[in-house]
Amino acid sequence: MTDAREQGLQVFRELLPGVEPALGGDGGFGGELLEIGIDNVFGRLWGRDGLSRRDRSLVTMGILIAMRATDEFESHVNIARNNGLTEDEIAEVIYHSSGYAGFPNANAAMKVAKRVLEEP
Repeated sequence: MTDAREQGLQVFRELLPGVEPALGGDGGFGGELLEIGIDNVFGRLWGRDGLSRRDRSLVTMGILIAMRATDEFESHVNIARNNGLTEDEIAEVIYHSSGYAGFPNANAAMKVAKRVLEEP
């Protein structure tokens, strides 16, 4: 295991407690994508100094809203809560993004966030 992999797994587990990434795949098409994400996104980016995890959540949610990446945004609503953001702060990120990323993208994010926040 590389240092980035070890750091990535640690960060992933801290951001999403109780969720274990299924590494190793089945060797089929795209089987290494999650490993690349663990190494690079969670290990090399989320593991960096310079921004708090709370701040990284704010930035990440804004980017995902702008990209209308609703599947990833769903996970990041939970990550944001684990990083200390309140429901009101998550809503403010969505409201603020409407002016820069467009109302349709913000509206799609609001639907996802509402669903996630209503889960027990």
